[in-house]
Amino acid sequence: MKYRASLPPTRYDVPTVIFHWGCAAIIVLQFATANSWGLFHNPLHHQLVVAHLTAGMVLSVLFPARLLWRLGWGRHIRAADRWLDAVLARGVEYSLYALVMLEIVLGYMWRWGNGQAMSFLSLQFMPPFGRFSASAISLLHGLHQWNGWLIIVLATGHGLAACFHYFILRDDVFQRMLVTGNASDEYGK
Repeated sequence: MKYRASLPPTRYDVPTVIFHWGCAAIIVLQFATANSWGLFHNPLHHQLVVAHLTAGMVLSVLFPARLLWRLGWGRHIRAADRWLDAVLARGVEYSLYALVMLEIVLGYMWRWGNGQAMSFLSLQFMPPFGRFSASAISLLHGLHQWNGWLIIVLATGHGLAACFHYFILRDDVFQRMLVTGNASDEYGK
């Protein structure tokens, strides 16, 4: 592929970078809306819920596309030379992938299991199955909330690790996920 060969070997390819930052922005939006809509009355409360559901539906398409790109066509860069650093980096990366996919499934199951439609802007997607018991709804809601917090905690750690690399270690790890700039290190393959 000419496209991949023309990029510097120490950077992720442009689609990978766009997928990464796009998904990160949606996840932050999801967390912010879910943790703020209770502070407001209608119509703002309803608008935040619809924004959360709409962004969730976008993420439910974008995130699997990101994973497929990453597995099939995206550039692969070694996490680190040191074994422990590589294990921690990949462990957090794969944990975030799994938790985000789980969060998407929990969101749909909670909403539809409660007998409510998923909203994409003004379009309504009705539940494809019957309503769940109150205890199942409560469990799904709790899991969705706790999983969301776990994603934010891991993502914050991921971001802080990138800042540590940039400001303290002064290496080029952070620049790998930027579209522009000049980075060179020995990790690319």
